[in-house]
Amino acid sequence: MTWTPKAAEIAREAGARLREFFAAGVATEYKGDVDLVTVADRTVEKLIRTRLGEAFPEHGIYGEEGTRERMDQEFRWYVDPLDGTTNFAHGFPQFCVSMGLERRAATLKADEDGTLMAAVIYDPMRDELYEAERGRGATLNGKALHVSKTAELAEALVSTGFPSRKRHQSPNIHFYHEFTLRSHGVRRAGSAALDLAYVAAGRLDAFWEFNLNPWDTAAGILLVTEAGGRASDFAGGEFRLDSREVLASNGLIHDELVGLFEDMFAGRALTPIPTPEEFAAQRRVRAKGLQ
Repeated sequence: MTWTPKAAEIAREAGARLREFFAAGVATEYKGDVDLVTVADRTVEKLIRTRLGEAFPEHGIYGEEGTRERMDQEFRWYVDPLDGTTNFAHGFPQFCVSMGLERRAATLKADEDGTLMAAVIYDPMRDELYEAERGRGATLNGKALHVSKTAELAEALVSTGFPSRKRHQSPNIHFYHEFTLRSHGVRRAGSAALDLAYVAAGRLDAFWEFNLNPWDTAAGILLVTEAGGRASDFAGGEFRLDSREVLASNGLIHDELVGLFEDMFAGRALTPIPTPEEFAAQRRVRAKGLQ
């Protein structure tokens, strides 16, 4: 069965509603310490829940904003109605609708993954529709997607994200520092789903992040793997939807990335941050060389 045509139709409708909210401006509130939620998140999740229920009444739905329906069914949609809420709330046009479909055998335990079967990510501000079905490849607006051919981290453009809450407890700033020094550049655009879609499209060579949720990654991971990339945890082990670690790449630099994570967790080969005095000395040397 092909699921993506109907899912894509639903994602486009949801994206149109997001564009309307974005143009009008919406009020925000906090869930937890600093996690933002808007009326757009809730309204669009309700829309997607209704449309999925009409199109696939036998499927379960697991949504970011609290939807938990038919969770004992064989098929389950992981839905993020607005991935990039903070961007959206600040008028920064980098956000999307993300929908990933998992097939779960009756023998699976609650903490075991099923098989990702279909994915749709829609960027309403660029009118870009990413689609994938297991074994059938990935597309962007109907054209086949392929990961990049960058073979070394030093030449790679990579991306990451940071949590909205308890940022001071996240170790990712240390990884950000090392990746910035060792790669061609690091981007932090604020939407994990779009970052994964960009890896699939070859716009980025890799993406990593801590503490994401299934609705953040289900669609994007399938896009990456169907486009020829690789996904794992930071040690190179099997990716899991409930994993606290997500690493996705074009595959060619994956082992190098895993090796860097291994070194960092072990405290090896870390680059010290220069003191203000050392930085000033470096600037003087560079300035002298330009004379």
